[in-house]
Amino acid sequence: MTTKYNDEIQLVGRILMSILFILSGFGKISGYAATGAYMAAHGLPLVAILEPLTIVVELGGGILVVLGLFTRPVALIWFLFLIPVTFVFHTSPDAMHSAQEQMINLLKNLSIMGAALYLFAHGAGRLSLDARLGRA
Repeated sequence: MTTKYNDEIQLVGRILMSILFILSGFGKISGYAATGAYMAAHGLPLVAILEPLTIVVELGGGILVVLGLFTRPVALIWFLFLIPVTFVFHTSPDAMHSAQEQMINLLKNLSIMGAALYLFAHGAGRLSLDARLGRA
């Protein structure tokens, strides 16, 4: 169904989806040492490389999607990024999270992955820099 507000709805949807990534990226910056320790505790190698890359994907990607710039590539990166993140951090209980909390996080990530695929398939919409630049 198409409404006269589809463009505005797409913009609000992009903003709402991006809030999680933007706040998470800022959180990783403000708790940089703790984030690195958490990643290392989960057995991730090369934390010195993966942690800043994670911040770029989350914070940088979130800002780009709000602006509607490079929306499809960022959406695909988010989808691919969330596959290992979900597997490594949300498939079993750990000292910080119960099984129920992990299930909620797992389902949240699966929902975000679905939204990222939808954004990848449909793009940012008319109220975006992608549209202004002819990339919609």
